[in-house]
Amino acid sequence: MDMYTTVVSFFQQGGPFMYPIAIVLGIGLAIALERFAYLMNQMRVNRRDYEKILPLLKQKRARELAEVTRKSKSAMARIVADGMNRRSSSRRRSDIEYAMEEGLLEILPNIERRTPYLATFANIATLLGLLGTIIGLIAAFTAVANADPAEKATLLSQSISIAMNTTAFGLMVAIPLLLVHSMLQSKTAAIVESLEIAVVKFLNLMDGDAAPQAGAQKAAAPAKA
Repeated sequence: MDMYTTVVSFFQQGGPFMYPIAIVLGIGLAIALERFAYLMNQMRVNRRDYEKILPLLKQKRARELAEVTRKSKSAMARIVADGMNRRSSSRRRSDIEYAMEEGLLEILPNIERRTPYLATFANIATLLGLLGTIIGLIAAFTAVANADPAEKATLLSQSISIAMNTTAFGLMVAIPLLLVHSMLQSKTAAIVESLEIAVVKFLNLMDGDAAPQAGAQKAAAPAKA
């Protein structure tokens, strides 16, 4: 109960700028939870589909591979499906690579969406805290100017202590938001890296499939002549 009373008293003494900082905290937490759940789900389904797709690629089981990519909505499956669709019309590595990179570029905005807002909200919380403190200090010095000389020191120290609550609260909001932003950025980078690795593996395996066909065509050419 004492902890609750202390927190409520701290919030009430901070002045009106405590409320916009609290709103920033609420929005930031909502974004952080949504992004964390989304990215963790993406990592899970991408890993699951990668473990399904890679053996099928190595074994050249194109029909089963197409079925897996058709049923799944993961980023991994979409990129591989783009590569397979392009491969059906062109066997050139560059054409397949461009198709898969195009699919990756279409997926990236969904993976990176809203995460940069956390850093912005952290800066806003810090600036609101400083602004609240400055306005509180201005009000405190204005009040002290008209106060009794014997009470000026006490009144000024109390006013400054209250004004500093806003800065403290702004920093208490900004620091966790920055930490969460950094964590989500690292998860986003890990997902993008896994997708890029999948693109390279797909292209290398397709090259390995195309090489014997090219050799067979060259061998058949003299016999045909």
